[in-house]
Amino acid sequence: MIVMKFGGSSVADAQRIRHVIGIVKTQLGRKPVLVLSAMGDTTDYLLQAGSNALQNGEVSIQQIEKLHLDTIKKLKLPNQARNEIISLMEELKRLLSGISLIRELTPRTKDFLVSFGERLSVRIAAAFCNSQNIPAIACDAWDVGFFSDSNYTGAELIKESWDIIPSKITPFVKKGILPIVTGFIAKDSNGSIATLGRGGSDLTATMIAAACKAEEVQVWKDVDGILTADPRIVNKARPVESVSYDEASELAYFGAQVLHPRAMQPCIKTGTPVLVKNSYNIDAPGTRIVASIDKKSVPVRAITFRRDVTLVDIVSSRMLGQYGFLAEVFSCFARHCISVDMVATSEVSVSLTLDAAQDITAVKKELSRIATIDIKTGMAIVTIVGNVKRSSEILARAFRTCQLIGVTVQMVSQGASKVNISFIVNDAEAVEVVKALHIDFFQSMKD
Repeated sequence: MIVMKFGGSSVADAQRIRHVIGIVKTQLGRKPVLVLSAMGDTTDYLLQAGSNALQNGEVSIQQIEKLHLDTIKKLKLPNQARNEIISLMEELKRLLSGISLIRELTPRTKDFLVSFGERLSVRIAAAFCNSQNIPAIACDAWDVGFFSDSNYTGAELIKESWDIIPSKITPFVKKGILPIVTGFIAKDSNGSIATLGRGGSDLTATMIAAACKAEEVQVWKDVDGILTADPRIVNKARPVESVSYDEASELAYFGAQVLHPRAMQPCIKTGTPVLVKNSYNIDAPGTRIVASIDKKSVPVRAITFRRDVTLVDIVSSRMLGQYGFLAEVFSCFARHCISVDMVATSEVSVSLTLDAAQDITAVKKELSRIATIDIKTGMAIVTIVGNVKRSSEILARAFRTCQLIGVTVQMVSQGASKVNISFIVNDAEAVEVVKALHIDFFQSMKD
């Protein structure tokens, strides 16, 4: 058994759905389970419809209706499928009418709202499969064991899902039926729909694969796997053949468009391989994510960066030789619910980075009692993911490259996983730094 997950761009319209089912058809001998996101921009359309209902009292799903009904027509699906989709859309209109009447859109209601995208896409895909003589069934995630807590917009699956999922999925697979499961959503103990937050659809796929002890999980995207750098800024970026779970997690956290770290947790627990493939270029081998790999060949796997970062320097000579300085600093950030990305410390100072969207006014006021606070905005994190055994070489080459192009590194941190080295530069310099590092590590003949 394998699990195949396709994102929204992969199932954006009738042509893409035909293409995706064609890919699935080639894998039928491996007993696939299919996980789908909402079609194209449907989630954005749903959120906009919710906003219009909330602010203007307007109930309209014109874009959503057109996309899905046009797709049904182009795929020549039977009336039964069309009626099922129309029924869901009527339910959606009732929800929007309720939002427009009470002028309230809570996190719970928002999760209910966006769930329609996945629920619509799996029903269309299942109907098309059956029309192509591929026995298939559309499954809302909760019908195959996806149950969560009530942390709406960012729910966590409960541990019982590990046992329920295989008990629901395996019978379909054994009968030769293709389960097509909604990504991204679950239900809580009250029966309310909850979304799984960032990386939610990928998490659905990896959870099914891990719980069912699948051979592998394939995550189909619109890139040729994990690349050595962002191809939008490095035109010679190339796919990486394989990376470890730790390396993939670091790349995702620091900006690369791969699986979100939380989505890989189920596979890390069971050792299930993840294959990242391109649904627009199916002949590309993709990138395999596994527990461990041979790292002898190259010092660096990939380079990524994250913009819009704030650098905070906290210095307190009064705390020299005193215990509790670091505890006080991080307790303050915790009390104000502010997440920290990178950290570098000495006995009397701490440098750390935050997402620029986070307001640290209250933190600055509180910590000013014990320290001097210097805040720099407009920064970027550049992250090099590679072989820990060659970290000295990586650092030397990275700093030399920055020196050659006249860029000053303002902070350095090596993650606990020991597979990443990250440093801070001015946001305006980040692209130039990534390009220069890519030339040195991947486009030269030194390795």
